[in-house]
Amino acid sequence: MNLIWSILIAFALGIILVMIQPVYGAIIAFGIIGGCLFRGIVLLEKLNVLVPDKNKVTEVYESYLNDKKKEF
Repeated sequence: MNLIWSILIAFALGIILVMIQPVYGAIIAFGIIGGCLFRGIVLLEKLNVLVPDKNKVTEVYESYLNDKKKEF
């Protein structure tokens, strides 16, 4: 329900900005959209850093393969 209210408020704000001065409305809209996109990219990068490259299963498997190589 919050999403619907956010969309309606953004729609009303957009109409008001375009009615006042289209150039200013476009600049503000571009700033909002660009800011949201950049924030999303930053959050995705932080999420990628949090995920470890190797998990326990791959570490155990690699140690098993190394032990097998040492036996030969």
